[in-house]
Amino acid sequence: MRIGLLAQRTGVPPRLLRYYEEQDLLHPERADNGYRDYPESAVRLVQQIRGLLDSGLTTEIIRRILPFLDDPSRIHLHPQCLTPDLAALLEAEAERLQERIDCLSRNRDAIHAYLAAVRALRNGPA
Repeated sequence: MRIGLLAQRTGVPPRLLRYYEEQDLLHPERADNGYRDYPESAVRLVQQIRGLLDSGLTTEIIRRILPFLDDPSRIHLHPQCLTPDLAALLEAEAERLQERIDCLSRNRDAIHAYLAAVRALRNGPA
């Protein structure tokens, strides 16, 4: 299938599909006229890539683990995949995600505190 159809079926713009190819995540065949030709399995693969990106993983990590994933609904790493280098990369990624979670939690708490303060002012003294 051509890139436009893959984009339509996955909801991922062609520009991002080309980016996934640049990042070595997608590997379309090329027709004689140079057009990209994706197999039917690319639909599931793009959905899997989107899910991994949405979960916060980087394209570098996805590129390293993608060959070992067998189900688009979960991250299941084959033991051969986990080299010491990849383990260090995943540990650093987990730390980065935790920092994001902590920041988001602080922002959520600040929003709740702001809302509580505004509501208290609006309602006046009890």
